[in-house]
Amino acid sequence: MNWITNYVRPKINSMLGRRDMPENLWIKCPETGEMVFHKDLEDNQWVIPSSGHHMKISARQRLKFFFDDGRFEALGNPKVATDPLKFRDEKRYTDRLRENRAKTGMDDTVLGATGTIEGLPIVAVVQDFAFMGGSLGMAAGEAIIHALETALEMKRPLVLFAASGGARMQEGILSLMQLPRTTIAVDRLKEAGLPYLVVLTNPTTGGVTASYAMIGDVHIAEPGALIGFAGPRVIAQTIREKLPEGFQRAEYLMEHGMVDMVVPRTELKPTIARLLKILVHAPQEQVMAQAEPAAPLPETPEEQPRA
Repeated sequence: MNWITNYVRPKINSMLGRRDMPENLWIKCPETGEMVFHKDLEDNQWVIPSSGHHMKISARQRLKFFFDDGRFEALGNPKVATDPLKFRDEKRYTDRLRENRAKTGMDDTVLGATGTIEGLPIVAVVQDFAFMGGSLGMAAGEAIIHALETALEMKRPLVLFAASGGARMQEGILSLMQLPRTTIAVDRLKEAGLPYLVVLTNPTTGGVTASYAMIGDVHIAEPGALIGFAGPRVIAQTIREKLPEGFQRAEYLMEHGMVDMVVPRTELKPTIARLLKILVHAPQEQVMAQAEPAAPLPETPEEQPRA
């Protein structure tokens, strides 16, 4: 069955049929301008097949792709003060929160969950950039700490998917206080001998980069992800110099030792599962089962390649 028989009604000229048509059947690649059918894009975890461009996805979509059979149990977020500073700019902070909750269906920018990957029980935390730019506030800080404490209590590894523009200005110093609080919670997990892996997605910047996002046991980045503290435009204006090609992108940072590996989204699950099984000292057969089979050796001396 092709997309025409799946999505186009028999009565092409029917206005009613047109109303029933789903929106955004085709999505444009931001890099090449190529039009990609949305179902093909979804099947490829929202990665453009031809260009490899990684589109932003919601926290729930990421957890669905990541956990076995797409099944996970969400962790409840602790309650915090909604608007401690009574902040207002163009609109009230409470109104902004209400709008973003309606838009994303989330309480705040962080969603924690428990589940399994390749049969290994873990805890995962995802930041959703669609909720106020993934900004770190009191609610997000408490959610991350709650997930870390859950991993510590259940004796499970924790994988964090970072995506943020930095601290949330509407909460001022209370937002900045989440940086040391989350860092201490990560240290407690490490002291217990439990792995902490970080996946840096596009973008990961500001105070998040200066705290829990850069103290993992292993740092993995999605291709093309922007990672840094200040943005490249701010840096270029400050130092009045032209920045190198690809500056602050995942591939550049891996070449310069800030990121351990760059892994496409479609390969994240098996890669992380294998890393975690090594770190938790899983039986060797479980680790090797995920490794690619080695090429067979030549059977006779004549077939051996020459040095």
